[in-house]
Amino acid sequence: MEQGQSAQVPAAAVHHPLLRHLPNAFRPRPSLTFAVLILTVTAYTLLQSMVFPVLSVFERKYHTSQSAVTWILTAYLLSASVATPVIGRIGDRIGKEKMLRLVLACLGIGAIVSAAAPDLGVLLVGRVIQGAGGAVFPLAFGIIRDEFPTDRVSGAIANVSALLAVGSGAGIVLAGPIVDNLGVNWVFWLPLALIIPAYVATLLFLPISPLRPSGRLSRWAVLLLAAFLITLLLGINQGPEWGWLSVGVWALFAAAVLLGIAWVRVELSSRVPLVDMVMMRIPTVAAANLNAFLFGFSMYATGVLIPQFVQTPSHAGYGFGASVTVSGLYLLPQTATVFVGGRIAGRYSETLGSKNLLIGGSAASFLSLFALVFAHDSAWEVIIAMATFGLGIGLAFGALPNLVIQVVDADQTGVATGMNANIRTVGGALGGTVTASLVASAATASGLPGIHGWMLAFVTLTAVAGVALLTALLVPSDRRTPDRQPELHHRPAKAV
Repeated sequence: MEQGQSAQVPAAAVHHPLLRHLPNAFRPRPSLTFAVLILTVTAYTLLQSMVFPVLSVFERKYHTSQSAVTWILTAYLLSASVATPVIGRIGDRIGKEKMLRLVLACLGIGAIVSAAAPDLGVLLVGRVIQGAGGAVFPLAFGIIRDEFPTDRVSGAIANVSALLAVGSGAGIVLAGPIVDNLGVNWVFWLPLALIIPAYVATLLFLPISPLRPSGRLSRWAVLLLAAFLITLLLGINQGPEWGWLSVGVWALFAAAVLLGIAWVRVELSSRVPLVDMVMMRIPTVAAANLNAFLFGFSMYATGVLIPQFVQTPSHAGYGFGASVTVSGLYLLPQTATVFVGGRIAGRYSETLGSKNLLIGGSAASFLSLFALVFAHDSAWEVIIAMATFGLGIGLAFGALPNLVIQVVDADQTGVATGMNANIRTVGGALGGTVTASLVASAATASGLPGIHGWMLAFVTLTAVAGVALLTALLVPSDRRTPDRQPELHHRPAKAV
């Protein structure tokens, strides 16, 4: 078999060996596969999102500093940035169901290590292990594309995509009551109660992936991609602490540029690239990745800023003095509208088209953030703005992976959607860091940020949402199906 070609597994081998002796009526169907994927994605999103609002609790528990405790997020982010595209690509090659089980095992082990951690260092080890969970979504998208009837693929992917934002919102809402009543370690123990049955379900009910691309991946490509992403994200995360103009931050950014160039050169010369640069240059893929970056920027930023804003005492001239638990309730309508947006995207993706859904989501996000600049003095104004923003996120997250999947080969699904998720993560890291820096730079004598810092952050988010809307309008309208997709894998160059 030639490099880059796919081998089809016989139909009789599609189901898990444990199920081959069962009657056909009991073998996995798309609806059962979808239920397993929903359980898996829910476990992952809850595990990650419940950590965000309780960092201050970990700070007190481990008697550490605010800058040190942020490594609970940074350690996971660095690990996930490397694991997401690599595991997605390996899943395309050796079996998505196998890699999904590996990911769930890592999530479970990481949750146990984090929950039982006696100090911050051990907790960070657990968070690094959990980073493998970033590959849940590209693996789930690939399984859906392999196993679902063509007319159900877009809707299923849209619904699974929306769970990222729904689960994140639910996690933020649940974190306060869980910590208040059970303790902070339970933000890791409770998701474990979902991870274990999810692992068993994937073992029993997920079909074996039919695609088996041949050829060996370049180790240099993996190492260079990892080094590029780590230096880039470290520069972004350390910018506020070291100073954006510091030598250390600029050295990290310079290293990221050089490593990124080296990685692209290696990929271009490889017969079996980790990330196909030809695929990345497809106009629809490029536009979807840019939009993912912009939506990641605004979504993560609002997730960081809004709870802080509503928790600020009203004597500061803004804010509502909400507790951690109550501040999560401010985001509950947003969680509901994300679900609604995802359901709309899932139901109407075939009739309305993913591009139109992305435009609608971008417009809703832009209008909500624009309104927040002028209307944030009352709780109901913030709630309505965030609910509208949630609708936009649900529509956009349902549309983005479908835009990518429609124009790439089936054996590129995992890495293509993994890179889209990765780019969204990079945007999120930058968004949360930059906007938090803007707010912090406006500190007053009382120690609380002045309202002009918040206004600058809201204006920045509005501008980013405006660019996202423009990008959505420019997404190519054509849909290329896999049988008309040009071959992306054959390369005359020698394998690296």
